[in-house]
Amino acid sequence: MYWPIGTPRIYATTTSQAPARTNLVVSHDGIASNAPTDDSLSTKSSEPPAPVILDEKDRGIPEPQIQPPITPGLKTPATPAINSVEHDIYHDGSGHSSQQYLAGPGGGAIPAGESIVALKVSRTGHLFAVITATTMTVWQTKPTVIQAVVVRSEASIRSYGTNVALLLRPDSIIFVVQTSLGYLITYSLATDAESRVYKPHFSDHNNIQRRRQSHFGGPGNNTPDQILLGPGEGAGVRDISVRFRRVIKVDAGIECSIALDDELVVATKKPAAVQCIRWTPDSTGNQTSTELVSRMGWLEKKVSIKEMTHDRPMNLSTWVTSDGKAYAVQRISATQTKDNPDFDPKKLFKGHCFHSPLRDSDHAVKAVVNARFSLIAVGCVDGSIRVYSARDYAGNIPPSHIHRLPVSSEASGALKTLSYSPDGYCLFAGYESGWATWSVFGKTASHSFNANPSITSANQESWLTGVTEASWIGGACEVLIVARQSEAVWLLELARSAVTGCYTPPNLFRTVLQSSSSVMVYRGYDLPDLTSISAEPFLWHNAKIPSNYLLNQWPIKCTVVSADGRYVAVAGRRGLAHYSVNSGRWKTFANEMMENEFQVRGGMCWYQHILVAAVEANRSYELRLYSREAALDNSTVMFTQQMPAPIVLITPSGEDSLLVYTYDNLLYHFVFAPVSGAVRPIQVGQIAFHGIVRSPARVRGLSWILPESQMIDGDPSQDVAFASVLFLVDGKLVLLQPSVNDEGQLKYDMRVISHNVEFYASMRDQLSMNALSESNAFFSTEVEESSLRNSLWVFEGHELKVWPDVQEVLRATSVEPSRELPPTVSMPIDFYPLSVLLGKGIVLGVEPELVQRRDVNFSFFRFSIRTHLFLPEVLRFHLVANRAATALKLAQQYQDLEYFAHGLEVLLHHVLDEEVDSAPKPEAAILPRVLSLLSSFKQYLDIVVQCTRKTEVRSWRTLFAYLPPPQELFEESLQRGSLKTAGGYLLILHTFEELDAASEQSVRLFARAIREEDWDLCKELARFLAAMDESGETLREAMELVNIRVKQDSDDTDIMTRLEVPTRKTNGSSRLTRQNSETGSDVQSNSDISSLGTASPI
Repeated sequence: MYWPIGTPRIYATTTSQAPARTNLVVSHDGIASNAPTDDSLSTKSSEPPAPVILDEKDRGIPEPQIQPPITPGLKTPATPAINSVEHDIYHDGSGHSSQQYLAGPGGGAIPAGESIVALKVSRTGHLFAVITATTMTVWQTKPTVIQAVVVRSEASIRSYGTNVALLLRPDSIIFVVQTSLGYLITYSLATDAESRVYKPHFSDHNNIQRRRQSHFGGPGNNTPDQILLGPGEGAGVRDISVRFRRVIKVDAGIECSIALDDELVVATKKPAAVQCIRWTPDSTGNQTSTELVSRMGWLEKKVSIKEMTHDRPMNLSTWVTSDGKAYAVQRISATQTKDNPDFDPKKLFKGHCFHSPLRDSDHAVKAVVNARFSLIAVGCVDGSIRVYSARDYAGNIPPSHIHRLPVSSEASGALKTLSYSPDGYCLFAGYESGWATWSVFGKTASHSFNANPSITSANQESWLTGVTEASWIGGACEVLIVARQSEAVWLLELARSAVTGCYTPPNLFRTVLQSSSSVMVYRGYDLPDLTSISAEPFLWHNAKIPSNYLLNQWPIKCTVVSADGRYVAVAGRRGLAHYSVNSGRWKTFANEMMENEFQVRGGMCWYQHILVAAVEANRSYELRLYSREAALDNSTVMFTQQMPAPIVLITPSGEDSLLVYTYDNLLYHFVFAPVSGAVRPIQVGQIAFHGIVRSPARVRGLSWILPESQMIDGDPSQDVAFASVLFLVDGKLVLLQPSVNDEGQLKYDMRVISHNVEFYASMRDQLSMNALSESNAFFSTEVEESSLRNSLWVFEGHELKVWPDVQEVLRATSVEPSRELPPTVSMPIDFYPLSVLLGKGIVLGVEPELVQRRDVNFSFFRFSIRTHLFLPEVLRFHLVANRAATALKLAQQYQDLEYFAHGLEVLLHHVLDEEVDSAPKPEAAILPRVLSLLSSFKQYLDIVVQCTRKTEVRSWRTLFAYLPPPQELFEESLQRGSLKTAGGYLLILHTFEELDAASEQSVRLFARAIREEDWDLCKELARFLAAMDESGETLREAMELVNIRVKQDSDDTDIMTRLEVPTRKTNGSSRLTRQNSETGSDVQSNSDISSLGTASPI
């Protein structure tokens, strides 16, 4: 559901190869500038020594208790964007200072040409930091500017080694740099909440327009000091200061480490152990604790820990060991040890192995947790990514699926980084030779392995040729990339489906993409068939989100479109804005205080021109109704419905229903009705799911299915008693069916009907049926059972599955909960599907494309429309089930589509190819059923001919075993006037050796073509007859017979001259003749305009 767009922006500390000169502070990291290096305490005991924590006062002796850092009153540096590195010990002039101020343009320089070693982003995403071998740079995300640079001195590098890894405490207050000699250097970050730097000022701004409520989204609505600022930059550039804290020496050597909220976890080399270093001492004064790997019963004895990650939402860590295994690990807290006597107080961790390699290529190298979908992804040596489902904390972590590379492991190189998007829908993987992204359940979204090496090298676009680090920012609309051997950070923007932020039926049925600053709406639903499947850019309506809204409310978290596609609404950090596709105008709050007063939590949806938003305001939870026709203001809110608990999601259902699901596990049913001249939601029922849905927060989508009688004649207040509810929980599609127990109370029977579900769509929720007009009675009562109105569509990562009638699923699960579900129509699709255009018979999606041109010195991504015709698969499903009548009724509903004949041809082609190879028994063959279906439509003869042209001759015998003789089909084509189709059967007759030289059929068709003046067909027939023998006698004989036949109906005696075999000419004349002959064969006959060139949506 994510696709890269455009070309990335590039950020670097310096803009040239020369060292950057600026006012900065060189940090000696606790070492006097002229002090010799010193090897600190070491021990040879079996247990690794406790880390030695050093500061400038005493580098050799570990302190018994470490005091909190002292904040000195140092002056603010002169250069506001590049702040000094300050020691946490105040110096009064005595002794040697651990830092050296370099003033003036010639004094200090940031080393140039050093590649970035590591990148880390804060939990909130407001800043990120990168390190090179000798420096650390702190960046603000929006605006993307440098806030501080740390340059380590030569003495520090000699003593501690170069930088090799970077850790960032989740609250962004402490940075930890791991060095090559086994030291951890910590720095603290201080921020002034009020101070700003780089603030623009305009002395005369009387004529600048202030914030407006209704506008087109341009930059002219910002206040004067905000004109130069972009999305998310309204807060300005914060003034920060980075101070050196202390050095921690780990004598046992460092394999890897992670920074948590309360402690620093370090895996050591010799001996292999895990040490936990608290940021501050506990109540007993202890600051470190250690557990040997050999004493962890759940780990192998002689292994070391190579890689660790931690996921805060799931409170789960992953460890990758030297033998290629992966473990799910939890920290044992002190409370657990006290409350449970079975816990050994010396035990710090408990874990379970969930990935054991069967061969060397399966050895784990990276692991990452997806909390949104309860998944753990493990990157292996061969480049593949094996994903496991974390069902509990007791080690029940079975395999889920595998992400396969689009290229070989040799072409991709080793896996370097792995990262899930914040919402869990996308996985980014960086390799030595490129990168790739997948959807959550394994659909390849984009990759850079198809980049042209010569163009990439000429443009110096290292972001395409290898990635070492990658992190998501901006609500998952942007990703930071560190390329291999690069000193720059690349910021790549991505567009995502609106479904990721707001799971509602209109977002599923109308393709809407959201980028960092704009919304793109596909508007081909109401266009003619062939236009709607075009890849032309005009099918996309692009709307720039107002800059004055993005200024402080970036990133956009929720986007929703109305069922008719006329309106779009977006919501960011606070407030909301809505847009009219027809007028191209946005509406935002004119009052910033009103905009900041609430936050959209739980989604939005449209009811006609009314926007319904689930909001949280001042710790209260509400449903608010805003009219598109009124200004956005608290005084113009149409209605406010108080809710007792936070809202998980809202979704429209049917024509006038609204379903609201809350965190207290209640589903509320509202009906929109006019009250005192205004539309209001009226609650008519509710369902409690206590004991059924364990975690309401894990519900991504829901809908319900009502019996037809209840929808038409039933009381809305009784809908809750009849509705079957569909829940999308993580990746499981759960069906809850109502029943009555022995006591007469309503209960629900639960059944998981599909796994690894990225999205599902019930066609009952689709109000506008995408271009099948009401006049064709597509959903009339007569064809209700054979239509797809009751279908249920499920995308499982690699294929799209369809139950043509969801009622069959309901009946199967209601009779017996363990009964096997009815079969589904399976559609493998080579692109990511976004919506189903039921009326046009296609599945629509997008596919990214990397554009590299020699006349442009940069590469960029764009995406194009892709479609898949689903009609052949559905018709075949019915024919295999021996439901020929249902297949016929369904086909008749689509027979007016311009590419209908192409769909039937695809069906015939696929079935023919399979049965040629499998040779089924006549009673089991599907081919005769397909041909019987085709014979019901006027394109039948054309479809058969088109299929023969695209298949091998050996398949023709199988095909015509169930057809009338080709001679009969030839005669029928002549009777219908389809001369070109008849020409196709002429070729078949010749192939089957049922056609003599200058046969009667050839003569009759030739004469008919002459009478109708179809000269293109005449040329084709002449070439066909000339090819039957080299002497040309067959053609001359046929011409004589044609001349005789034509003379009976025409006085044109010069026909032989016009049709005789052309003589050879020289030079340009013969070339022109050949060109005309070749191009002429592709022109359609006037008498058979429908027999060729059927449009294809795939």
